[in-house]
Amino acid sequence: MSSGSSSKPAAETGTATETATPTTTPEQTPEPTPESLDDWLDDANGYDGEPHRYGPESRPTILVGQETDGGLAFSPPAIEVPPGTIVRWDWTGHGGQQNVVAVDGTFDSGRTNAQPGTGYHYFFEETGEYRYVSEPHRDDGMKGAIIVKEPPSSGNTEVDEWLVESSNFDGTIIDRTGTDTATVTTGAEGNGGGFAFDPPALKVSTETTVRWEWTGEGGPHNIVSKGDGPLDSELVAEDGSAYQHTFEETGTYLYSCKPHQGLGMRGAIIVE
Repeated sequence: MSSGSSSKPAAETGTATETATPTTTPEQTPEPTPESLDDWLDDANGYDGEPHRYGPESRPTILVGQETDGGLAFSPPAIEVPPGTIVRWDWTGHGGQQNVVAVDGTFDSGRTNAQPGTGYHYFFEETGEYRYVSEPHRDDGMKGAIIVKEPPSSGNTEVDEWLVESSNFDGTIIDRTGTDTATVTTGAEGNGGGFAFDPPALKVSTETTVRWEWTGEGGPHNIVSKGDGPLDSELVAEDGSAYQHTFEETGTYLYSCKPHQGLGMRGAIIVE
């Protein structure tokens, strides 16, 4: 699928450069149509139904052999990264022998290893879906996926960089200019649970009152500006709770839920 470089697990020495070059011949039996990514991840242990998105400056790390209710897992099982990202796998030491092997041969950590602290990394250059397994536990649901795609873009660099790890941000800025009020749902579905603002990016006019309304999902949330901005609500969890602010000056206002900022629970208000 693509070429890249990787380092062998810590139990081995040296480094290697891998180049995946699938070959076919007229005599080979055609491969069956691959299942969808959703089908592939449907029985992946620890998968909550949504890939974790990482931005261009991130260095994602996936735990190998994480213990879950369903069995041993990669944690997180599925991630979305931009091209040019180095992804690292770290062995937990749980569950005995493990490895990291792409089903299409793109990357391969080598022989299995059971030592905690073992590490392997791969540089993803090209867009695509990279499915992989731990061979000793593949049939038990220890499987994952790396989704390599360009991050969403709204054309507003400041907003795009702030929201790049918010799973429900697709580059759209909802336009509510010319209205007196606008509403943002707090605790909307996203980022692996009720950990999103909906819409994540909103454009309004000056003198517009923005009201954040809680769903009661995802535990306690608050609304806090990045830096010295004007937003600063209490941390509450109850369904029906609300917080509002009237924006009097133009500008871009970035904010987050402090307890869940690391999950991607972030938002932006652009005031024109």
